[in-house]
Amino acid sequence: MSDLFQSAPRNDDYSAKDIEVLEGLEPVRRRPGMYIGGTDERALHHLVAELLDNAMDEAVAGHANRIELELAAGNRVTIRDNGRGIPIDPHPRFPEKSALEVILTTLHSGAKFSQKAYQTAGGLHGVGLSVVNALATELTVEVARDKVLWQQRFRQGRPEGPLGKIGAAPNRRGTTVSFVPDGTIFGESAHFQPARLFRMARAKAYLQRGVEIRWRCDPGLLAGDTRTPAEATLHFPGGLADFLAATLGERTTLTEASFVGETALPDGSGKVEWAIAWPEDEEGFVSSYCNTVPTPDGGTHEQGLRGALVRGLRSFGELIGNRKSGSITPDDLLGGACALLSLFIRDPQFQGQTKERLASAEATRLIEPVLKDHFEHWLSADRSRGEKLLQRTLERAEDRQRRKQEKEQARKTPTNRKLRLPGKLTDCSRNTPEGTEIFLVEGDSAGGSAKQARNRETQAVLPLRGKILNVASASLEKLKANQEISDILLALGAGTRDGFDPGRLRYERVIIMTDADVDGAHIASLLITFFFREMPGLIEAGRLFLAQPPLYRLSQGGKTLFARDDAHKEELLRTAFEKRGKVEVSRFKGLGEMPSAQLKTTTMDPAARTLLRVVIGDSGEPELAMEGRREAAGLIERLMGRRPELRFAFIQERARTVESETLDV
Repeated sequence: MSDLFQSAPRNDDYSAKDIEVLEGLEPVRRRPGMYIGGTDERALHHLVAELLDNAMDEAVAGHANRIELELAAGNRVTIRDNGRGIPIDPHPRFPEKSALEVILTTLHSGAKFSQKAYQTAGGLHGVGLSVVNALATELTVEVARDKVLWQQRFRQGRPEGPLGKIGAAPNRRGTTVSFVPDGTIFGESAHFQPARLFRMARAKAYLQRGVEIRWRCDPGLLAGDTRTPAEATLHFPGGLADFLAATLGERTTLTEASFVGETALPDGSGKVEWAIAWPEDEEGFVSSYCNTVPTPDGGTHEQGLRGALVRGLRSFGELIGNRKSGSITPDDLLGGACALLSLFIRDPQFQGQTKERLASAEATRLIEPVLKDHFEHWLSADRSRGEKLLQRTLERAEDRQRRKQEKEQARKTPTNRKLRLPGKLTDCSRNTPEGTEIFLVEGDSAGGSAKQARNRETQAVLPLRGKILNVASASLEKLKANQEISDILLALGAGTRDGFDPGRLRYERVIIMTDADVDGAHIASLLITFFFREMPGLIEAGRLFLAQPPLYRLSQGGKTLFARDDAHKEELLRTAFEKRGKVEVSRFKGLGEMPSAQLKTTTMDPAARTLLRVVIGDSGEPELAMEGRREAAGLIERLMGRRPELRFAFIQERARTVESETLDV
């Protein structure tokens, strides 16, 4: 043992010469994670956010009303504003340098440490522009001040020359920053995503009513992206109310009018704006901002919002004589709500340079009383509206209490794998979830074939009777009473909605295995709708899959192949068989008609099968994941919800694009 410890090399020459002192912007290049949170795609786009925040600070201060954001070939981003322009005169402490060069090359330099130049600002630490400069392979700044245009170029944070006058600019003012991120920092394959930058620009335009943001993108960078425009002018006089309306789209809400407003803070230090709606599908989100900077991790301003709303609703409940209102919590009220909150205050305190959470203690104190008063007035102005919201919140409170009781009961119940399982479930023999999977199949016939084809140690089979309940249009009472849904929940054992716990899942994978026809696709859609509504955590954890059973068997001589669909069948007929000789083509009527050996080979054997993972949006990035989930919720509400006119409109919109040979009727 002593030899083992003595084998490592020792260095006893630890002295002053080993102490490095990093100067200028070298700390940023050595440790970029300290300043932008890493070197991944999120951090790469944070560079643009830093520059856009600076331009927005000029707009919020009333010195700019136009911002331009351009993405060009070569991974180049340009941001231009018509504000005051960065000062170009010599800096008092460094007379040999211009103020612009000091800002670009010195950490913690800027005009936002006091309220002299900016009353409220998103850039506070004086590192944003210098960090972008340090992490850019090349960066150019142009400043138009006093009808003169100035320019200075930098490479990896170092000036290539002094600030120079390049000509007259009689009709121009403001700052232009153009840069290319350093591939040695972020990787040569890292590129800005047009869709992400466009969403960033659009969100900023919603947050500041007086600003117009002009977006441009090289059309060559939009290949395959039909939703992001090459050019757009973003201007929203309605502010967050416009933002909320665009986000909700055609979704129906519990109250006809949303709770929207804007007011100054009591101490005159800033203002707060809000827009909140309660959609009937209860798929919600809370997005908050401080000085136009997004705070995805929330913070003290969100605490003020939550406290104000729940206190306001409790007061309304007392006013109408509802004694149960005292039991509601902020989660009962805001769970399923779509809420936008924008706060402007002086000297906000964030956690970290990436500013993902507001930590200013006074934000809660400033927001809560003014929002509570406005919310009480909104509820009382239309009593039926207030009663609807109170009733839904009380239902959520009752559901929360029920889940709490179930959880307490579960702790008292033995956790033996074989206890309280559905009678139709044919379970696997392994007692731990690792490596196991459950197949949800349609009908007892398919269930019989699957039971014979399965691996008894790791594969379980749960047959379902026909088409399960459409949870998007069913009441809570029907959902609770449905036997098929109860069997699924009992078999998985992980709870639902907020009570879902992936750690309690009895299987590593849940696989929907239905016939490869229209009815099978409908059943799969109903099951996906169920999991999206009741167990979204299962999808977010990447544990829901679709099996891909074949629709056709093709045989010629001793050769047999399987085709997923008609297109695959035609491809195999052209490429995989001899031109001479008849190819026998048989279509499976269902999984129950397929021999168990073939079902195993084509669909259930992990070594040979194909599974499709069910995902929502971009699971690797919170903002995209949230948007993807909202889009999925809207589509499910439209196709599976209670309003048939939305489905009819969807069919009409797409009827002309459907080819007749693809229909299976």
